[in-house]
Amino acid sequence: MSFIIIFTIIFMIISIVYSKTIKIFKQHYALYWIIGLSGSLVLVLLNSNLLPTYFDLLFENTTMNPIKILILFLSFSAISLYLDDIGFIAYLASKTVAFAGHDQRKLFLYFYVLVSFLTIFTANDIVILTLTPFLIYFSKNAKINPFPYLVMQFVAANTWSMLLIIGNPTNIYMATSFGITFIEYLTVMTLPTVVTGLLSYFILAILFYKNLSQKIVFQENSSLPNRGLSVLGIIHLIGVTLMMAIAPYLGFEMYLIAFFFVISLFIAHQIFIFWMKDKKVDFKKTIFRLPWSLVPFFLSMVFMIHAFDDLGWLPLFMVFLSNFNQDWIYGLSSFLVSNLINNIPMSILFTNILSMEPSSSLQAVYASIIGSNLGAIFTPIGALAGMMWMSIIKRFEITIHFYDFLRYGFIIGLPLLAISLFSLQFVV
Repeated sequence: MSFIIIFTIIFMIISIVYSKTIKIFKQHYALYWIIGLSGSLVLVLLNSNLLPTYFDLLFENTTMNPIKILILFLSFSAISLYLDDIGFIAYLASKTVAFAGHDQRKLFLYFYVLVSFLTIFTANDIVILTLTPFLIYFSKNAKINPFPYLVMQFVAANTWSMLLIIGNPTNIYMATSFGITFIEYLTVMTLPTVVTGLLSYFILAILFYKNLSQKIVFQENSSLPNRGLSVLGIIHLIGVTLMMAIAPYLGFEMYLIAFFFVISLFIAHQIFIFWMKDKKVDFKKTIFRLPWSLVPFFLSMVFMIHAFDDLGWLPLFMVFLSNFNQDWIYGLSSFLVSNLINNIPMSILFTNILSMEPSSSLQAVYASIIGSNLGAIFTPIGALAGMMWMSIIKRFEITIHFYDFLRYGFIIGLPLLAISLFSLQFVV
């Protein structure tokens, strides 16, 4: 079984690096999740005893339940994508362009602030999914190099995603697995995120200073989209964020709150378009745009780690990691392992290891969360956001080689990891 797990991970990485897809019934599907799912099915055929315990894991009433985590992530994604579908995020981006005038360096800063703000209150995956096409479209029309903006967006999204639990699926999984509340998480992660975020901007500004000298010759239309639907979306986004912050004190689970707000938004949307006789925005479009490939990928990776644990490998990793300073070794190893197996299975793996380690501290948990976010900056394998980002820019016929990504990831990612883990020492 060890061979199957290693074989699956290697081929999954290759498919991610080369953005491979497969055509099934005239539709193209990303190959990475199909490989992961296929590997899981092979493991089941080899050892059917794994299946009953895996199903117990899927339906157990704990915060580590993968189904609950998927509902939470997809529900929050639906609310965020809805704001994009009604044109509100494009409107904010257009206003940012207009505010900067013709100065690219100003625009670079303003876009960094916008990406950071949106990431905090939505999620890194959502920002990548919604703003990447806009940045490419804007750059092409303004006849300026899109590369600095794309790198800036990617770095900002995967830095400021550390601030709130909802910023990244790995935050959700690891924090809820260890009973960390929304407020507790925010209290600890504010300093590391702010310090790392400020450093990331200065590194980016220095790297791309010369590239941003050209004047902007293009202005986007900044007309506000449907005001009624925009208000509905914003109210639900603010509402779900505030409710998740106080959920532990009310005795509610976060996934139920997120799901409730999606249902509420759907009902409010249907009433509004019926009342206004406006069917330009279809809620089904939002549902179809959700990152559904995350579901089989996440569930198959949970199964892989479950099989990995069954082979008795986890205690060996735990013993190895226990020989070093927990905070730094968990931060660095989660950063590196994310780029071997992706940060979602990494978070599952490290959660299991930390659960087995009696002397593990919350500082090691937060260090692992930091590594899972910043690991995305190192290579596109590091996170789902990286896979989506590479896929989108390839669709727009922009070529960024794996080596170029790795070079910038090394220059930017490692200093950010170091400052983030250093600042963590002052709050835990």
